[in-house]
Amino acid sequence: MRVTRGAAGRRRARWLGVSSAVVGAMLATPGTAVAAGNLPPYQPSVSDLKNSGRGCAAGENRPYVRSAPELTAVLYDPDGGPGGTSRVKGEFEAWWQDADGTGQRLTFTTDALRQGGSFSWELPDSVPADTVISWRVRADDGEAVSPWSSDGAGTVCEFVYDKDAPDKPVVSSGDYPDGDAWTDGVGVHGTFHIASPSEDVEFYQYTFPGKRQLTVQASGPDRAADIDYLPESPGLHVLEVRAFDRAGNGSTPTNYQFRVGSGRAPAARWKLADAAGSRTAAAEAGPAARVGAGAVFGADAPSGTDVTSSVSLDGTGHGFVTPNTPVVAADSTFSVGAWVRPAAVDGTRTVVSQDTGQGPAFTLGLRQADGKPVWSFAVGGTQLTGGVPGTGEWAYVLGRYDARTGKARLYVNGSAVGDERTVTPVAGDGSFQIGRAQGAAGYRDRWQGEVGDVRVYDRVAVPDEVAELGIRKARLLGHWALETAPGGISAESNGGQPLKLGPGASIFRMGDTCDPLDPDCNPGDWPLADEGHLNLDGVSGYAATEKPVVDTGDSFTVSATVRLADQEPDHPMTVLSQGGVHGDAFKVRYEPSTYSWELVMSHADEPGAAETVVARFEQPDGGQGAGHRIAVVHDDATDRITLFVDGYAETAGIAEFRDGWTSGGGLQVGRGRTDDGWGEYLHGAVDQVRAFSGALTGSEVSALW
Repeated sequence: MRVTRGAAGRRRARWLGVSSAVVGAMLATPGTAVAAGNLPPYQPSVSDLKNSGRGCAAGENRPYVRSAPELTAVLYDPDGGPGGTSRVKGEFEAWWQDADGTGQRLTFTTDALRQGGSFSWELPDSVPADTVISWRVRADDGEAVSPWSSDGAGTVCEFVYDKDAPDKPVVSSGDYPDGDAWTDGVGVHGTFHIASPSEDVEFYQYTFPGKRQLTVQASGPDRAADIDYLPESPGLHVLEVRAFDRAGNGSTPTNYQFRVGSGRAPAARWKLADAAGSRTAAAEAGPAARVGAGAVFGADAPSGTDVTSSVSLDGTGHGFVTPNTPVVAADSTFSVGAWVRPAAVDGTRTVVSQDTGQGPAFTLGLRQADGKPVWSFAVGGTQLTGGVPGTGEWAYVLGRYDARTGKARLYVNGSAVGDERTVTPVAGDGSFQIGRAQGAAGYRDRWQGEVGDVRVYDRVAVPDEVAELGIRKARLLGHWALETAPGGISAESNGGQPLKLGPGASIFRMGDTCDPLDPDCNPGDWPLADEGHLNLDGVSGYAATEKPVVDTGDSFTVSATVRLADQEPDHPMTVLSQGGVHGDAFKVRYEPSTYSWELVMSHADEPGAAETVVARFEQPDGGQGAGHRIAVVHDDATDRITLFVDGYAETAGIAEFRDGWTSGGGLQVGRGRTDDGWGEYLHGAVDQVRAFSGALTGSEVSALW
């Protein structure tokens, strides 16, 4: 008869596919008792035997346990049939030899349970430690018993009960010795040697400050291990280590304390802030550099940084700076970075590189990918790319190669971009180059644009350090407290451009408030902050500066406190804007149709230009309460705009924006441009207007009020 064995068929075969020869073999197995008309239970399968959840094993593979284990087995009886109800008992047996060679044996019989289930024996704590204990099991249906699990093709199971924890580990390091000495330092790998006086250590668990717990296997006759650590911050560091044996017993921890100094200064650094006309670039570290005729000092510097000026390279064969010597071993750990502003983003353009005699060992700059420019860091034959360079936009680019890990990483404006990749470096002792890369037929891939503050480290530049190098700190451009406006002019707090009030705009002062004990007094009559605020009538009221305050083509932040006068506004109302001839580069307004604050960024100063809009739902104030704290941030480095309301930004208030343009109009408070000219007049109160060059962080925005 042909039998198709699916899952059910296989289960049935296990019960019914027992030939007379097999039954005869069972009957003939020594130690197997059989009653007439009854088949003995099946021999327990070794694969169904467990030792506290671990499989049956013996010899070198025997498990070590830290508590007296629970032995389990799944037992079957053919008389029960598939899913049958016949009941069997499990007979367990464990044995060992004492230290004097005397054999010892324990037995245990379970209650009768339905066949096919799990049968278990929890051994007593009295079983000896550090001794090989063997065990086996068989099934008893009350009339016949199965062969032992160790009979025939079966095997004896073994374990060792180990209740003693290893001694605490010993830690040492030649790179970062323990004690009070300060060792250099951040960005430099160190090796730590871990050993234990105990011979049975299997692995160590260790934790460095602020890192997740890791495990390393012990090896060798001394059961030791070496681990690597890259400090990312200076100060006292503590390495905590525990040793574990085969049974999982853990030692008391060892706390190894060591002191990490600040990261080494750059091995070479050129600020490139030399006097105009200079033919040599002075070095803060490393050798001075020769300057080509196409390199001109005295160019602009990125705002919000310590860079005071830069060098402009013209993209020709004369636009370069070189010390005519290598400054770093290109097959060893290094980090190299600079502030750059490309004047052209076509083709391949090199910020820095180092020669090998046949080509560059590495390059940092930009190249094309899928027809678009991307920042690039190449080590050997591997390219890492990410981020989008923009013509005329400042960026901080840094490439890092870690020889210990064999991996390279590219950073743009302080953040990692693209993937970290394993690379194969190229050794070479050629010269370091700024603005060009070596090719088979001479130098090529020349940079066109500005370069400032080139730094080369002979260590890993760690993430927090790179973030600090790449940050452009926001700078306050104007603060209008709107406390007074003599002659219709409200002064800027530091003597900058004032806000000139238009018709329908006035300053509300503290002295104009009503008596709070008067039942007819409206709490909305109190100033939003300090002693006064700007009141706007929603028809013609506004205040504006004569000239632009923020560069809308670069990173900027503007903020204000605003309270709407109406519970149900009947038209969109602009709080802040700054624009050009045909429209606003940005505006922040309340849109009553959607009950939301909106940040609107236009893509060009053209009629009908595309706009990017982000929004935040909020009910109007109706002239009551303290109003809302509104801030808009344009981060040109990350190509992102963010709308903050009362210190928070939601996902709907954040968007990508790459098309910022520099507007020529003054900062407007209370109105914005429409298709019909000025409009969207605000009906309400505005106070504490601030403007910054640069993008404030979320925490900095929250701290404004």
